[in-house]
Amino acid sequence: MSRWRDPSKDPRAEHKTNLITPAGYERLKSTREWLWRVKHPELAQKVNEAAANGDRSENADYTYNKRELNRTLSRIRYLDIRLDALQVVDRLPADPGKIYFGALVTLEDEDTGAEAHYRIVGPDEADASKGALSIDAPFVRQLLGKGLDDIVTQPQGEGPDISWIITAIQYPDFH
Repeated sequence: MSRWRDPSKDPRAEHKTNLITPAGYERLKSTREWLWRVKHPELAQKVNEAAANGDRSENADYTYNKRELNRTLSRIRYLDIRLDALQVVDRLPADPGKIYFGALVTLEDEDTGAEAHYRIVGPDEADASKGALSIDAPFVRQLLGKGLDDIVTQPQGEGPDISWIITAIQYPDFH
């Protein structure tokens, strides 16, 4: 087992932007509440029941549930710290004609004409399968500050680069 290192001081640690949408913040907050109010008591009850069976050293039920309880408590602590650090972005940028945090972006492949729709979100709510890209992603960093009809090149590892034309920029109504 290696020595614990503070991730904030680890030069190899990935920097996370502390921005989040109001919906993403509410999801994290409700996840934290569910873990504390539902999962934590269930696991604590299972640990108590397994501990009542006697010898804990050879009790797989006790060992498994105790490990799950510790993971749940660790996740709750992480969410408490993360929720305190996050900054909810609930207003439009000064120039809504350019791509910034929270933008809904439509891109068109310059060669094939295929369209892609993405939303720029914080790293805590990023899910590429749903079209939610992290503001920390290299491709998104290229998009930031660009406007309509600008061209952005996305490098491909093996094949030719893809050139995207920005065809639409929208921002959700926060009110």
